[in-house]
Amino acid sequence: MRTQGWIVPSGSIPVSVLMVLMAWSTSLTRAADVTTIHAETARGAIRIDGVLDEAAWAGAAVIPGLTQQEPHPGEPTPFRTEVRILVDEENVYLGFSCVDPEPDKIAVHTLQRDGALDADDHVAIVLDTFLDGRTGYLFRINAAGAREDGLISGPDSASNDWDGIWEGRSRRTPDGWIAEVAIPAKSLHFTPGGSAWGFNVERVVPRTRLHLRWTGISLDAALIDTRRCGRLSGVEGLRQGHSLARYESKRLDGSHTKPDIGGDVTYNPTPSLTGVLTINTDFAETEADLQQINLTRFPLFYPEKRAFFLEGSTQFDFGLGLGSDFIPFFSRRIGLFEGRRVPILAGIKLLGRTGRWGIGLVDAYTKDLGPEEDSPGVQGSNLGSARVTYDVSPHLRLGGIFTDGDPAGVRTNRLFGFDAIWQTSTLFGGKNFAMGGWETRSSGDLTPGDPNGYGLRIEYPNDLWNASFDARHLGDALDPKLGFLPRPGTRQYHGYIAYEPRPDGGAFGWARQFFFELEPRLIKNLDGESESWRVFMAPFNVVTQRGDHFEANWVPQFERLFDPFAVAEGVVIPPGSYHFTRYRIQAESSEHRPWTIAATLYLGGFYSGRLSQTEASASYTSPSGRQRLELDSENDFGHLPQGSFVERLQRLRWTCSFSPDLTLSTLAQYETESRVLGLNFRLRWTVKPGNDIFLVWNRHWLRTDPEDGLSFSRESDQVVVKARWTFRR
Repeated sequence: MRTQGWIVPSGSIPVSVLMVLMAWSTSLTRAADVTTIHAETARGAIRIDGVLDEAAWAGAAVIPGLTQQEPHPGEPTPFRTEVRILVDEENVYLGFSCVDPEPDKIAVHTLQRDGALDADDHVAIVLDTFLDGRTGYLFRINAAGAREDGLISGPDSASNDWDGIWEGRSRRTPDGWIAEVAIPAKSLHFTPGGSAWGFNVERVVPRTRLHLRWTGISLDAALIDTRRCGRLSGVEGLRQGHSLARYESKRLDGSHTKPDIGGDVTYNPTPSLTGVLTINTDFAETEADLQQINLTRFPLFYPEKRAFFLEGSTQFDFGLGLGSDFIPFFSRRIGLFEGRRVPILAGIKLLGRTGRWGIGLVDAYTKDLGPEEDSPGVQGSNLGSARVTYDVSPHLRLGGIFTDGDPAGVRTNRLFGFDAIWQTSTLFGGKNFAMGGWETRSSGDLTPGDPNGYGLRIEYPNDLWNASFDARHLGDALDPKLGFLPRPGTRQYHGYIAYEPRPDGGAFGWARQFFFELEPRLIKNLDGESESWRVFMAPFNVVTQRGDHFEANWVPQFERLFDPFAVAEGVVIPPGSYHFTRYRIQAESSEHRPWTIAATLYLGGFYSGRLSQTEASASYTSPSGRQRLELDSENDFGHLPQGSFVERLQRLRWTCSFSPDLTLSTLAQYETESRVLGLNFRLRWTVKPGNDIFLVWNRHWLRTDPEDGLSFSRESDQVVVKARWTFRR
């Protein structure tokens, strides 16, 4: 059928419903006032050393103070923060002077690039260079100079996997600390000559969980929500680079020594579009995946970690709130097949914006890979995806997606999709609201069945009330070979509502916020039979004023098995209907302390028997943040009529940062189902921003006799030395 000119598969949710809701919501919104600051021009060179002693800083634009955003918006604090802003033709400069009444309590937990800074005293910068209220850049630096950066793709979505080229230094002072930052214009996409960018800054004091901001002071406002940014003017003179070349040289050591050369070239066909050509693509420096225990009958999700695919990956985000339930384009399908690495001979990317259009294109050609024991061969093939979006208005974005290729190289597979997302941050004056609809269809060599998918989602994500509802149809022949879809052939309904009050003193003054949650989920097959349902309830969930977290959950659920399910080796659950209830008790100490401890206990039924699970973690950070040790342990004990089983996962991390530019990290992990002990050793030295040297050692041992704790044999061994050098103009 057709609805308002849009083609909708028979039986799908009419797009007209979405349009009516959009029209209704528009009538309840109003524009907010915008705060503006004009960046002054830097006179003379500025050295990024954490000391604001150059004469140019005296003439900088000044934000004399930031306003408390959390926990008590607008109230005064003793944490005075002054922000200075300068620009020249090449850079945007920011200087932060952060006064702390107790400077000996400033928290630092990491010096690592892209380390977790949430528990550290830090400042953050948000730039919306296209002034579209949706996308942007996030930069953060802590009191020790550790840097983190990322790309913003929505009001609640940012990825820190982008490694921008920028400088930042911090220095402690008798009354607090100072941070000095330079962000090169060549590292950003923007329209040259534009008079203003979206802009915001934030300071976080973790020991009191205090957030201070320039704009977006409401508790409903997230820092990365660029709709709530102010304006930074005076940027029209910035010059954008045109091209970038990255040269990579790698040497492998193991059973053999092999030099290898590769790299990529970046060219901007327009100021806001970036094209990347990569040759002999290599991901030797990529961090190892964290192992997981799987007690479900569905595949596990492992996130993408390879830099070539991560940079600009937010452009391929599809739909609203789909998460890992359905990803039309999942870049891990390129260069990885059934746990094996498939060589990528060459690839191209085109990313960016032109006017109201957003463009994303990835295409790669893989090499033939011969069969191995228990693993089929892979034919070399061309794999790619294209994504286009169009901003109809400040609230409404339309988009399309297309994928083509089969990672095994043996079948024809394509996917087409369309989505529409409407969002606002001014509902009823200042509340967040979003709705989205999407449709997809597979084609090519498919099994018989329904190749369509479609869905609708509504969100009201705010501080006191947080609610959402979505409905999805996923056909049994919907087969995205370049995507991730764990449960095809289902209709899924998911609701969530949480009441999240903040006590104002009294008997509950120790609590920062309570979360009373209800989350029902129902999954049916295409014949209308219930396959799964669960109702998550959190009658007790609280975060204290210091950031400690305590929670208790009650989760009744149902599973119908149409086929036998091997939950563990030798334990097979027969087909049938199973009702059971799970319980969870959780306690976590605040991350701002040097020692952090967390423990979770799961109890209750599990299909026809019972399952007890314990998860425990502990971490220690030295006062300087140079040393960090983390230990994680999961132990699962299942007792069913069909048999008993024990699954364990142990993980140890050690990170030693000699400086923010030189970090050694080690990850050791063992999981009983695979019986593989893995060790990942990674040294990264940033000679200067954009120029890095990596030393990586990966080694795996297989436990040949589970009854003998010392019976391990070497399964693989790899040592990689890699240099990555960047040249740009």
